[in-house]
Amino acid sequence: MTLALLLVVFGVSLATLLVAEAKTSHFQAQELSRYASTLRYSLETGRSTQILFPQHGPFDQRLGYTLLPELESRLNNRGYEIAEQARFTPALLDYTRRGFFPPYAEKTQAGLIIEECRGDSFYEFRHPQRQYANFEAIPPVILQVLLFIENRHLLNESTPYANPAVDWPRFTRAAMSQVGRALDLSEQSAGGSTLATQVEKYRHSPRGLTYSPMEKLRQMVSASVRSYRHGPQTMTARQDVALDYLNTVPLSAAPGYGEVHGLGDGLWVWFGADFDTLNRRLAIGFDGVDERAETGLALRQVVALMIAQRRPSWYLASGKQALEELTDSHLRLLRQEGVVPYDLAQAALEQRLSFRNFGTSPFDLRNEPDKGIQMARQRLGGMLGMSFYDLDRLDLRASTTLHADLQRDATRYLHRLADPDFAAEIGLLGDRLLSRERTQDVRYSFTLFERSEDGFRVRVQTDNTDQPFDINQSSKLELGSTAKLRVLATYLEMVAEVHGRHAGKSAEALRAIETDRQDTLSRWVLDRLIENPELSLDTLLGMAMERRYSASPAEAFFTGGGRHTFSNFRREDNGRNPTLSEAMRESLNLPFIRLMRDLVRYSTHHAEHRSQVLENDSDPRREEYLRLFADREGRTFLQRFWRKYRNQDSEARLVTFLEGLNVSAPRLAAVHRYLFPEADLETFHAFLVDWLPNGNRLSEREVAALYERYAPGNFNLTDQGYVARVHPLELWLLGYLLDYPEASFGEAVAASAEERQEVYGWLFRTRHRSARDVRIRTMLEVEAFLDIHERWQRLGYPFAHLVPSLATAVGTSGDRPAALAELMGIILNDGVKLPTLRIDELHFAADTPYETRFVPAYGQAQRVMRSEVATVLRETLSQVVEGGTARRLQGSFSLEDGSPLVLGGKTGTGNNRIETVSRSGQVTSSLARNRTATFVFYLGDDHFGTLTAFVSGSASDDFRFTSALPVQVLKGMEPILRPYLAPGVGTCPPPQTEYHFADDGEAVQPPAESDDGSSSSLSVALR
Repeated sequence: MTLALLLVVFGVSLATLLVAEAKTSHFQAQELSRYASTLRYSLETGRSTQILFPQHGPFDQRLGYTLLPELESRLNNRGYEIAEQARFTPALLDYTRRGFFPPYAEKTQAGLIIEECRGDSFYEFRHPQRQYANFEAIPPVILQVLLFIENRHLLNESTPYANPAVDWPRFTRAAMSQVGRALDLSEQSAGGSTLATQVEKYRHSPRGLTYSPMEKLRQMVSASVRSYRHGPQTMTARQDVALDYLNTVPLSAAPGYGEVHGLGDGLWVWFGADFDTLNRRLAIGFDGVDERAETGLALRQVVALMIAQRRPSWYLASGKQALEELTDSHLRLLRQEGVVPYDLAQAALEQRLSFRNFGTSPFDLRNEPDKGIQMARQRLGGMLGMSFYDLDRLDLRASTTLHADLQRDATRYLHRLADPDFAAEIGLLGDRLLSRERTQDVRYSFTLFERSEDGFRVRVQTDNTDQPFDINQSSKLELGSTAKLRVLATYLEMVAEVHGRHAGKSAEALRAIETDRQDTLSRWVLDRLIENPELSLDTLLGMAMERRYSASPAEAFFTGGGRHTFSNFRREDNGRNPTLSEAMRESLNLPFIRLMRDLVRYSTHHAEHRSQVLENDSDPRREEYLRLFADREGRTFLQRFWRKYRNQDSEARLVTFLEGLNVSAPRLAAVHRYLFPEADLETFHAFLVDWLPNGNRLSEREVAALYERYAPGNFNLTDQGYVARVHPLELWLLGYLLDYPEASFGEAVAASAEERQEVYGWLFRTRHRSARDVRIRTMLEVEAFLDIHERWQRLGYPFAHLVPSLATAVGTSGDRPAALAELMGIILNDGVKLPTLRIDELHFAADTPYETRFVPAYGQAQRVMRSEVATVLRETLSQVVEGGTARRLQGSFSLEDGSPLVLGGKTGTGNNRIETVSRSGQVTSSLARNRTATFVFYLGDDHFGTLTAFVSGSASDDFRFTSALPVQVLKGMEPILRPYLAPGVGTCPPPQTEYHFADDGEAVQPPAESDDGSSSSLSVALR
């Protein structure tokens, strides 16, 4: 009896304590606040081993927290490393490993911020865009409506220790309703989620859903710990819950806008309501009839969105009528319970929701067409593998190397060049320049780099197109004579290479070295060393620049598989025999064609003497070269045919092939028996009937004869192609695609290895040795250009292959302005290649447990050119400005103290056309594709870049400008650039000098051309 009494007393006491705890939360407040204080993190140097990233959660995914391990891998591959990263305390690491969400002050608004090189904001995207700045900014009526609908006791001041994650009465009702549902009772189910657990759910739970009781428990525990992280008293935390909910609640997604979060964005997106105006109306109170309808509508819109968040993708789309009805019922209840004043509720009931029409009122989310911003976002998107939409919503602050003021001034300058008066002021009108009528048709692209200890930093990258396409980085242009800079660099490196192999050897040893007689480059270096075994490299390179190459266009060159001739820009240069210094300074074509031929021969013969391959028809190496030729030539034809058929189904492919055939019975028979070897006679006959003209009907006997004559095995592929009068590889490819309709080009290449050799088998059997010689010479040249391409790639050449032709010396292989600028940076940096930096810091998730900061990895400098070669190239490029094709720049750049600035560069002009040539070599048609003129330059010790003028399409046929145009444009930029070019100052400190160009009324006369082609100094007003 006594024991039973004690048990009753204990049970009553325990129940009393539990009821008291449920009302006050005193015990859990003490224990959870103590535990929460151990869940900390700190930002430390280097990569963290004590961090755990979330695996799911809509907000964690949108902000990029779940992606950080993948982003780290991508950035590591692009030369970045972690400078700082968050480190969890052991308690926090254990807590998150158990699946709970880390407690920290989560961001209700985040997005991409891009800073320019001085730290000023350059671009900023915030999501959501409309928010309450703090709890006090919420109009009381909105707060009361929210609490009444979702969490009535959240802000009860009588319970300072209350746990906002658990509303015990509501939780009990929800639990009982779930039991009822399990027992198949008809009672309506009730929800037990508080605002705090709802926030945890839509932020961090998989897909923002509660998919199990354990997930609900995780939400409740995480919300409880988060609420006590600042101590036992929770009123501030509870206010934050209400504020965060209003600012971040998911409200579906809208076409043309994307995901919608928060009441502010929801009101604007779905109803077109101005958030500030709506808040003023509801905060002031309902005190007059002037705005009765507007204020009532504002309340109705707020209540509707609070209801819609339960099923937003339905209520805000096809369930709009149901949302109207629910809003009415809620407004009547709010009026009945006294939550909303009667008159205000009545005014809201009198209104109807009017949703935004996305067709007639679309969102204008376009960014200002700033080229620097476009470049930075494109660069970030490419680095991180993200669309602009996802990129903008990352919790990321990135730093770009661009100088915003200089970028803006350069962009404005390029745009002004379309004005004929301003173009005249700058000196852009005249022979080999522009006419007043066409100034607006030219597109200009300008890039300026600054050399620093850790990289080549892009300070300006702009053009006057206002289009996302970037001529500097994304184009492939034939930039003419700028290719001569790459040829010259390769030549000097080869000279240095031979010097490095043989320097220090005695004259006797040098005389004993055999070279292939075609390798004149190696022979020349050896002869100089024989004359002076102690010859230094810099002296030898100086001598190499004084070698002479004829400028005569009379010679025909075997290159690219045939005989070609080349011409100089000016006919008066044809009889010259200039040094390489002179040829480079004046940009003569034929000396560089002949120099490229020497480079090809060096690459062909320096490791192995191969003249015998051409001279001895029994040399075993010839067969291998012929096989290589057959393989290469076969791939070329196969790719041509692949493009013809790749986007068609099997029936369309067959029709395309047959419609291109000059049909006859034998040709159709050969084709059908090859493509459909298993077809019976009846099918074969039907095929002939379908495709033979009506006047060419065959008897059954003739059909049977054709069927047997061209049966599989009677003819090889080459013979069947000959009978059908088609290329055998086209016939093979069609058959392959009929058997494997989904095959890729790579699979077709792999499957056709034997057929390619078979088709060119005649090369091995022909009596005409000259046919073999031509193809072997072609393959030797192809091999040489593979070596030259590898050398060019070390210096930043951007494309996967070179055209195997001597015409590459004058720009046929194409280039990119940005890649040429990189080569200029290598030359300026004494032969050391540094990474090109456009983004120099990425700071993810600042002030969160996932904070990570990336910077360019240290130690990426790579010597790719001998210092002596770089020195010779700098001197040669300076001569181009002093007395060559860029001489109009001579003396135009100076420092603030008036001292001249050392500068150099290389010009190039490309007139890119598609020409049709007859067998006799006559041009039968010529279609202009584009015209380009480029100047790649260095300015002083630290700055370099490119300036390109560009006209696309057939309109380019109307222009005759040369590289004099970009040179003159750069000259006109001198007032803009001068304040930034002082040695040792760097571009990013703000300049002290202000400038402006003369107004239209002050326009000066264009400078007159002097006899040497240079112009007088430009008269530009400086103030």
